[in-house]
Amino acid sequence: MSLADRTTFKRRLDDLGVTVTEGPRSACAELVDEAAGEPAVGVARAAAELPDRVETEPTTADLREAHTGVTAAELGVAAYGSVAIEADRAGTEPVSLFVDRHVVVLREADLVPDMPDAFEWLGPRARDESSDVVFATGPSATADMGGLVHGAHGPKEVHVVLLRDEEADGDAAGESGADGDAAGESGADESEATDDE
Repeated sequence: MSLADRTTFKRRLDDLGVTVTEGPRSACAELVDEAAGEPAVGVARAAAELPDRVETEPTTADLREAHTGVTAAELGVAAYGSVAIEADRAGTEPVSLFVDRHVVVLREADLVPDMPDAFEWLGPRARDESSDVVFATGPSATADMGGLVHGAHGPKEVHVVLLRDEEADGDAAGESGADGDAAGESGADESEATDDE
């Protein structure tokens, strides 16, 4: 993953009306806590520590009542602002779809530049592991009912928590000193975006 991929990904998410919060992996629970509404359900993953208030073993009733679903994404596609959500036994896909707000936790190291790179990642998994993956791009939107409607087939809002490895924090500080474009990106920061679709 390069600085260009991260910048492209964030710019594309902004175009889609998706909020992005960045920080080190050690701040994941805090960043998710700030992004998630009440009540929240989620899928626990080794890559993402979740706050205690996120129900990680939700019942069907919990899922129906939830405002926010928190999941990890396996991959991010910078050129499209897409995230790869696995349909797994843990319930990642329904937790990401049946809520008003989807909080996606993505490791910066899991960003790829474009779809050919994403399919290169997906190919072996699909052949060897029979993986089912949904590439989600921004909030749900449809014009099936006339005007553009958000949230008919998925979340109305999406918030991406982009995690840097702890070692990358030192690298980001060096990058910001070199060219000035990455200034302020070595700590947790938040970029608000409006839904302009």
